[in-house]
Amino acid sequence: MNKLLLILKVLAISIILPACLSCSKEDNKETYNADFSYDVQDNQVVFTNASTGDYLYVEWNFGNDESTGKSADKSKVHTIYFPLKGEYEVTLKLWGNLNTESDTKTVTKTITIDADDPDYVNPEGLIWSDEFNSATINTANWKFEVGTGDNGWGNNELQYYTNGDNAKVVDGKLILTAKKVNEDKVQGSYTSTRMISWGKKEFTYGRIEVRAKLPSGTGVWPAIWMLGANLGQVGWPACGEIDIMEYVGYQPDVVHATVHTPAGYAGDGNGSSKSLPTCEEEFHIYGLLWTETSMTFYVDSPDNVVHVYAPAEKNDSNWPFNKPHFFILNVAVGGNWGGAQGIDNAIFPQSMEVDYVRVYELN
Repeated sequence: MNKLLLILKVLAISIILPACLSCSKEDNKETYNADFSYDVQDNQVVFTNASTGDYLYVEWNFGNDESTGKSADKSKVHTIYFPLKGEYEVTLKLWGNLNTESDTKTVTKTITIDADDPDYVNPEGLIWSDEFNSATINTANWKFEVGTGDNGWGNNELQYYTNGDNAKVVDGKLILTAKKVNEDKVQGSYTSTRMISWGKKEFTYGRIEVRAKLPSGTGVWPAIWMLGANLGQVGWPACGEIDIMEYVGYQPDVVHATVHTPAGYAGDGNGSSKSLPTCEEEFHIYGLLWTETSMTFYVDSPDNVVHVYAPAEKNDSNWPFNKPHFFILNVAVGGNWGGAQGIDNAIFPQSMEVDYVRVYELN
């Protein structure tokens, strides 16, 4: 009789326990609800999370190639720029306490923009751009590289790159700021930003333009550049490096454009320099015409050439530029080149401001 009771108890537990667990999961999913409000102001839309209950993360997709990824900041208000007339499907996704795909809830609403922004210009032949017109950095385009890197990112640089703490968007400009942590002038004495588009936005050939204003002072080393997307497979310099603009603060008002390949890299890179007296005070366009046969670097206009790279006989050693490359925007501190004449700690903080990054088709 006792054995029969034991068997019945085991059977009851095996039936009731899964049901309770299932109820627990369902109860967890019922403890929160997804919702958001929005306010359309011409071509700017302000989105506010109006969800209720207990959940871990929010994830926005604004229906215009902009998204946030998971974020624990549930109260952050997003102001998104929609320059063109149309309907946009905006989705807010909540991640519950289980933090699994099965424990999520979403809400989607259609946002209507009644008219094009009369001040917006969509340049002819534009393939892709980031105009930095939204309130936050677009994680569909960029991600942050974090830390001090191997050997100071290969150049004995001293900054620690943070996960977005040194980058922000203000009035349509991306602001990348190098800050001083202490007076020691050693690795980690500074923080800064290194943003990359690897795995998100990669390009082969085209006309590339980045409009930017540069920081100043001895020790800063800002750069606008590209690396081959096959970096993980072949390494550097076999992947190819395209330095659209580099600047070292101890040499004011001179910008540099350089190409690095297995045939010539580091101090033996193929490059040239140009005087630009207002690069710290004003925005300038740093451009590249990249074809199957040549690279022409320029400032403000293709007629104002900084450097031309066009090896007559191309091979893997001197022309790894027939494959996709990704963007890098960063402000280094110190290093083999940027710190060649020391670092002036009195200059910090220092920022590089970027108005836009654009890629056009070539005529």
